[in-house]
Amino acid sequence: MLEVLSAAATAGMGEQGIADALYDLTALPVGLEDRFGNLRCWAGPEQPIPYPKQTTEARELLLHELAAQNGPARIGGRVLTLVQPRADILGVLALWDPDNTVIEESLFALRCGATVLALELSHARNLAEMELNLRRDLVDDLLAGTDRDGAYARADALGHDLRCPQYVVAVQTDGRAEIALAAAGRAATALHLNHLQGLHDGLVVLITDGRPDPQALHHAISEGVDRTPSAIGIGARCDVPDDLPRSFIEAQRALNIRLRSADPDGAAAFDELSFYHLINAAHDAGAVEGFVREWLGALLDYDERKNSELVLTLSDYLECGGNYDESAAALHIHRSTLRYRLARIADLSGLDLREIDTRFNLHAATRAWRFLNPK
Repeated sequence: MLEVLSAAATAGMGEQGIADALYDLTALPVGLEDRFGNLRCWAGPEQPIPYPKQTTEARELLLHELAAQNGPARIGGRVLTLVQPRADILGVLALWDPDNTVIEESLFALRCGATVLALELSHARNLAEMELNLRRDLVDDLLAGTDRDGAYARADALGHDLRCPQYVVAVQTDGRAEIALAAAGRAATALHLNHLQGLHDGLVVLITDGRPDPQALHHAISEGVDRTPSAIGIGARCDVPDDLPRSFIEAQRALNIRLRSADPDGAAAFDELSFYHLINAAHDAGAVEGFVREWLGALLDYDERKNSELVLTLSDYLECGGNYDESAAALHIHRSTLRYRLARIADLSGLDLREIDTRFNLHAATRAWRFLNPK
């Protein structure tokens, strides 16, 4: 039996070939599930559609029970065993036997199938991890700047076409980075975007071969992280790999705008932030910092000395159109605290917030501050 199953693996037939061979040996339908209960492949008649899936809690109890059995176990109308090379559980192999007809030879075949599948799945996982590391290394190099020909060659080897327009996406969530990285990759795939993914400067990063729709991408990523709050910034179009470091900076700036908005949970695309293009151009020319210091210098210095949030208070107050209730809610403070802070801002700056030109310049300065500074 082991020889038959091993022959299916060495012939390159993969997990489906091994499952088919096990069905031929046992005459019982065979299902291979991943660790989470999703069906990977099926052999034999009467495949359940949709395939039944347990809750997370029930699945963990099942895995614990199977691990304690240290071999096949009958649970309901199935005989199950773990696919487990060493300590890692990679899946569950099942013989569907509602009539309780399984014989000892079939149980032996099930054990052999689990052994062969453990080697097959372990090899597949090692290859996937190797490719993931290569993709992450390429993302790091592309965002730091690398030679064009080398970038094309490495991307070609990974099946990603860098010669078409690319966009850089930066994602920040409140959850674990690895979970967010996986969710971002699944979201890009669901939106039919070929992509590279990695972690760079503490952010989850995607490089996609098309412009993602900000709202659709945010929704897809949020679903993948169980609606954990997430903020997304999307850089402008890149026609050659040399443009990717610039697009990453733009994605970070768009992300900063979203993070500092009244509702950070969402997405912002740099090419939709028309006012901020002026700020970006002024920043590149070296003019914007002086403008920010001119209008916010006293408040910035005070915040640094006192570890306070007067600039943030002023920014949210202006973004809310001077509405006290909305501003206090955005800052999570009481109206009386907001009034005190605004009075302190007026005293320190010597500016009258009721004056139209003053409000306009302060609003521009606080938007520039939001744009150019990380949260």
